Amino acid sequence: MDRLLAVFKSIEKNKAPEIKSGAPQKIIAFLGNPGAEYAFTRHNAGFMLAEYFAEKNSLSFDRLKFSALTAETVIAEKKVLLLKPQTYMNKSGEAVRDALSFFKLSAESSLIVVYDDIYLDVGMLRIRKKGSDGGHNGIKNIIYHTGTDCFERIRIGVGKPPSKDAMVNWVLGKIPETDKQLFFDSLVRAGEALPLMIAGKTDEAMNKYSK
Repeated sequence: MDRLLAVFKSIEKNKAPEIKSGAPQKIIAFLGNPGAEYAFTRHNAGFMLAEYFAEKNSLSFDRLKFSALTAETVIAEKKVLLLKPQTYMNKSGEAVRDALSFFKLSAESSLIVVYDDIYLDVGMLRIRKKGSDGGHNGIKNIIYHTGTDCFERIRIGVGKPPSKDAMVNWVLGKIPETDKQLFFDSLVRAGEALPLMIAGKTDEAMNKYSK
């Protein structure tokens, strides 16, 4: 078993909360590509945080809705819908758009997106309330489908490729063994930042975990 996956399985779990009835108040979209061949690749940093967060909080992505695997939980007294879009990275915005539209939520007030960032070194996080797509095709598609770039996000550093020509192989390459501890540590910090963001304390999360 991959060492990173083994670490996930050894996480001390929180008790799963009782799920409230009614619509979610927050949607968290974790970006990645579906399929075993993409597991533990740099581009799947969002999916890896989803798996860590689910393991930590005794959740399961066991329902397919909005072209995404979904899970529900309660954090900071708010009902939260977690999404792992199954449309491949370049069409991530379709699942996000459909979920927001169905529950009549706005991206500006209700959406958090988690994704990989090649402009951050492995182990680094950046938490922001808005921003451009930064060349990330998943974010570009979300901005296109929601009509705004004013949504909160967590960017997980995966390091920069050696050249532009190496971009595809880099983002679709596996996290190397030498980077796994730093990478996992960043997932832990991102998992701690999410509850603060859900509670409306994004400035606190930025100050504490963006580094």
